[in-house]
Amino acid sequence: MVGVSGRGFNIILVVSDTFRFDLLSGFRVRNRVVKVPYLSRLASESVVFNRAYTASFPTVPNRHDLLTGRFTFTYSDWEPLPRGEVTLPMMLRDAGYVSMLIADTPHILKDGFNYDRGFDGWVWIRGQENDRFRTSPRDVKLPCNPVKLRSVETTIQHIRNNANRLREEDWIPVKTATEAMHWLEENYRYRPFLLYVDFFDPHEPWDPPRWLINALDPGYKGEEVIYPVYGPSDYLSSDEVEHIRALYAAEALLVDKWIGRLIEKVSELGLLEDTAVIFTSDHGFYLGEHGFIGKSVVMGNYQGYLPLYGEVAHTPLIIRLPDSMGVRHVEVNELAQPPDITATILDLAGLNPAKFNIQGKSLLPYMTGEAKEPLRSIAVTSPPIIHGSAGGLRPTVTSFDDWSLIMASAESQRLDEVVYTMIVDGVQRVLRPYGTIRTELYNLRDDPGQLRNVANEHPEVVNRLHGEFLKLLRELGAREEYVKPFEKLKY
Repeated sequence: MVGVSGRGFNIILVVSDTFRFDLLSGFRVRNRVVKVPYLSRLASESVVFNRAYTASFPTVPNRHDLLTGRFTFTYSDWEPLPRGEVTLPMMLRDAGYVSMLIADTPHILKDGFNYDRGFDGWVWIRGQENDRFRTSPRDVKLPCNPVKLRSVETTIQHIRNNANRLREEDWIPVKTATEAMHWLEENYRYRPFLLYVDFFDPHEPWDPPRWLINALDPGYKGEEVIYPVYGPSDYLSSDEVEHIRALYAAEALLVDKWIGRLIEKVSELGLLEDTAVIFTSDHGFYLGEHGFIGKSVVMGNYQGYLPLYGEVAHTPLIIRLPDSMGVRHVEVNELAQPPDITATILDLAGLNPAKFNIQGKSLLPYMTGEAKEPLRSIAVTSPPIIHGSAGGLRPTVTSFDDWSLIMASAESQRLDEVVYTMIVDGVQRVLRPYGTIRTELYNLRDDPGQLRNVANEHPEVVNRLHGEFLKLLRELGAREEYVKPFEKLKY
């Protein structure tokens, strides 16, 4: 597959951290529905994968998947990019690509995590979350009672990093998009290229411009819990939860607007003819659903895993193919996952993904209508499995026939065994299970909100999907010691 110039197509990959799927279909804030306009417009002229699911969870493992085309939860943790791992820009060198990374997501770059490996150039836009960027102002006023904050220190650091903002251009997503536009203006003649833009927003701490918050939740007088404690949401009032949803949506709208500006620049530069634009996210976030805030349980020095329901596991995936390919708006219902994005990029570059030991599959045949068989029968979403069932780990299997199986290992973690993790923010914590750990099954067709566990009513479905999961782990080359804890399930 080559571009109109006879070389591979240009690729622009945009990742927005914690961007929920329903921001495209309609996200509720109090009594209104919020829908991101610019990405919705992009979707209207693109291939939309309605059933895309993250694989390795959360932030850093997801980028590991994207940059290697592998299901890295089977062998890796939240950790620096392992030595010897060949990354996407290194693969694209075979086809003469110039590659650029522009990111404000701190965890893939700080503390020697090395996710810039292989890029010809990279820029880190500083200041997100716990990035040790600024030391002043020393006195920082917290927006709420500190007991409601997941980390007081991180909240202070983020506020300090972003003090004295006045104009929209002072916000980090604007800086990131602007840097990407500047790079395009300076480099669009050098083809083919890979431009990877990684936005941390709408990840918390939520601090969008005040005018966006006021437009979504006018008149709110309570505390602003911008970095909530992960776990059960019962420490928050219903009014606070609704305002949190407004904060999240406002930040998503800011990201959406500036992704829109970036795509406008792509058009202005005449690149749409031979450039593919890909938008996706690493995972979503619970904002009151299932009684949770966050995407896991973080309490002090302990970390536990929550079930990965659709609000977290289901991700947006929009691919605008080059105009020269003649493919406009198409909706695809295959189970797509991040390693497939890597394979698709290689295919667009005219390279064979198999040459690079890619475990994903190219999505191009499903976009052009040339596919002869389903992409896959199950999608697996999981934190790293290398620590067994520690922390209440429950891999999620989503099936092509609309089932969601959340598997709890029959092997419970020994509480005297200390297992550490850097998930979910690069801070080391002890893994500890929280609450009732059990296997759950949901019929997504009849119960899309996953409110009624029917595992005991459909043991045949549980057994089938459990067997497919074990088979997939072994096909992916997972070590048997990592597979064994999941051979028997707990109900």
